[in-house]
Amino acid sequence: MKASDLRQKNEQELSKELDGLLREQFNLRMQQGTGQLAKPDQMKKVRRNIARIKTVLNEKSRTGDAS
Repeated sequence: MKASDLRQKNEQELSKELDGLLREQFNLRMQQGTGQLAKPDQMKKVRRNIARIKTVLNEKSRTGDAS
């Protein structure tokens, strides 16, 4: 997932994708807690993707307010 790809999406699409990533993060945390997490590096990837989406959403909201 690249930030340039995310910037082309609208806010609704980004929110939907953020929702999915937050659910995935929750599921990964549950797997980690029970010792069933097969790929520990997946947690880091999901966290960073969430941060990317939040950053792009914040950028879009700032440019929307300035107009």
